[in-house]
Amino acid sequence: MLRDRRKTIERIMMLIEKFREKNATSPERALTIDELGLPPWFKQAMNRRLGQLKIFIEVNGKYYLDENRLKQLQEQYLKTGYRGKRRSWLQYTWILFTMPLSLIISIIIFYTLTYSGIRLPPGEYLIILTIIMMIIAMIRLFLRRLMRRYRPWPPPI
Repeated sequence: MLRDRRKTIERIMMLIEKFREKNATSPERALTIDELGLPPWFKQAMNRRLGQLKIFIEVNGKYYLDENRLKQLQEQYLKTGYRGKRRSWLQYTWILFTMPLSLIISIIIFYTLTYSGIRLPPGEYLIILTIIMMIIAMIRLFLRRLMRRYRPWPPPI
């Protein structure tokens, strides 16, 4: 399915309408993909995120629409105002690490060393700054990967 959120929602709504038109809304009335007239990408999408929604249930190669699950998802997204979940600690941590943290830490180290009487050649400050920037860049990449993994899904319907 397309990553564009609006098109994804339109496609899901189109699928829901097809299931309702064919009255495939219970396990007893489940129909095959051909009987429902679904597009070819439906089966592949069911193995990915569309299947994670658990709106469309497969029973012995036939599919039906779970109206209770659909209603539950709609209520869930009405409560959140279509904005998804509230910010998690990962998002706040990401915001913190997008600030020029390495520069702030380097300045603190510079003043700490200066006031303690330790004199370092200017090149060593650059080495310390580079190491701090590399560590923070790795932390940012790790946090971005975590945020991508825990992105709220499914989209509002």
